[in-house]
Amino acid sequence: MSAWKPLIEAATEAQDAAYAPYSNYKVGAALLSEGQVYSGCNVENASYGATVCAERHAVAAMVRAGKRKIDKVVVITPSSTPKWPCGLCRQVLAEFALEGDFEILSISADGQQRRFTFSSLHPESFGPEDLDGFVGRGDSAP
Repeated sequence: MSAWKPLIEAATEAQDAAYAPYSNYKVGAALLSEGQVYSGCNVENASYGATVCAERHAVAAMVRAGKRKIDKVVVITPSSTPKWPCGLCRQVLAEFALEGDFEILSISADGQQRRFTFSSLHPESFGPEDLDGFVGRGDSAP
């Protein structure tokens, strides 16, 4: 588990920084990309649709640093059992899993852990190959 330690520490720090005044459901996430750790926390908004999840913040930090490949992810929630990334986060993570699969470690409030592969969590993902030639054509899909 020592290989996961830097990610767990970064996700824990991110969870502490989360802004969740409406749900009080603070989430921290961290991902590893090419040897670097990127973290994020959820940020809620009174207009619930404007809320951004921790996993997507971590991906944004990775992209801002010029990286495009996820090697592994840690998600820490205040739940009594380990929880998975939401559907929207799964789709964003899928964008950076195109070169191969990666593991996700989910940790609950009391330290329970569950590890799984991204492909087992999100098996038939939608990706660039599903755009059927619309990418880069300069026109709009029907």
